[in-house]
Amino acid sequence: MRAFVTLSRDPRSLRPSPHNARLHSRKQRRQLVHSIKRFGFNGVVVIDENGVILAGHARVEAAIDAGLDQVPCLVVSHLTEVQKRAFTIADNKHAANSTWDEQRLAVELDAILLEHPEIELDSLGFDAVELDQLKVQLEPNDPGPPEDDDLPDLREDDPPVTVDGDKWICGDHQIICADSRTAPPYLAILGDDSAEMVLSDPPYNVPIDGHVGGSGSIRHREFAMGSGEMSSTEFVGFLQAVFRLMAEFSVDGSIHFVFMDWRHMAEIQHAAEGIYSELKNLIVWVKDNGGMGTFYRSRHELVFAFKNGKSAHINNFELGQKGRYRTNVWNYRGINSAGSERLELLKLHPTVKPVQMLADAMLDCSRRGGIVLDPFGGSGSTMIAAEKTRRRARLIEIDPIYIDRTVRRWQVFAREDAIHAATGETFNAREQRLKREREAVVTIPYPDRPHIRRVDFSKAV
Repeated sequence: MRAFVTLSRDPRSLRPSPHNARLHSRKQRRQLVHSIKRFGFNGVVVIDENGVILAGHARVEAAIDAGLDQVPCLVVSHLTEVQKRAFTIADNKHAANSTWDEQRLAVELDAILLEHPEIELDSLGFDAVELDQLKVQLEPNDPGPPEDDDLPDLREDDPPVTVDGDKWICGDHQIICADSRTAPPYLAILGDDSAEMVLSDPPYNVPIDGHVGGSGSIRHREFAMGSGEMSSTEFVGFLQAVFRLMAEFSVDGSIHFVFMDWRHMAEIQHAAEGIYSELKNLIVWVKDNGGMGTFYRSRHELVFAFKNGKSAHINNFELGQKGRYRTNVWNYRGINSAGSERLELLKLHPTVKPVQMLADAMLDCSRRGGIVLDPFGGSGSTMIAAEKTRRRARLIEIDPIYIDRTVRRWQVFAREDAIHAATGETFNAREQRLKREREAVVTIPYPDRPHIRRVDFSKAV
């Protein structure tokens, strides 16, 4: 067995091999610097007897950038010149030939970052986009696992648990029952924070009955607002009020995805004038079958991608350079698709969006931990998508019934309890308390006057 010599050397005194064929980007060099600063220089540089680097070129450069005066070196003196060149190639190639167990890697990274959130991804050699791809593990436009759209019981006969003004804390997410045309609910769910991205599905100002509903098989009550009662001018004003608040409470450079049907293309563009700096793109969501309609069934919805402000926007796909090939045509199954589970989802909300479509939008234009604002929370798909992609959802919804459905849906998906922000009471506890109070209000007859009944509150809690 050959003897090896280990010693410490000034990295500036080491010479790169003139035969080194491995290239290192500035990004990789920066990541190595962060790793050295976080964990120390915990490897060895392989050099020959003349101080020429055989393995560890990038680490030596990073050590210099990190300001190290000494690095550990392993000196090998038994190789011929040809063997040294061959070893340098082999050392790089063997490392490049290995692969990751992506499922285990995702678990490890999640556990590390959960316990030590101060550890930068750069120091681990990853960036946020790579981590997103590991966690979600779906190609763009993949429909996603069916359990993403699992539904709670609708319980339409029960009065809502939520009342106007209630705010629920759902893990990293928040939802408030309020009118998104006014500033207070934005302040309540955002505080001093700003949204990194907006997903908005405002009412389309068309009646739900006759336009939405499983090819006519499902009937919905109308939305609380924007169900065809507004004139064109009024609808523009309605959208402008919300757009101004969306812009005010989001970061400069944020992308705002706004869903709208073809009937109101003119109104949405008119409303956006003077508020948004640019229409970045017009996206067409193509569904797998048509919805309701007489003069051609509608098989698509439009998604306006507006830019708020002038700063650089987040682009996590860059024309496929980061492994996400994205176009302005989004192919996702529509809720009107055949199948009982899709009809059940349609019952939850008349214009519900598939979770994976919203998750892909988040992966495109936001970062892990970033806030995604949705001023029309609806069925809660934005919250489920944020949970799935490790974003923080902030939802506003005026209808308490939809708030209840969103909270129940999140609780099933996340297997956690939603907490009332003001009282600390869990959603389930409040629901059970209200049920007991309703059941306690029963009438019982007076013994001597059976025709007269009184209310018994003895069971009230």
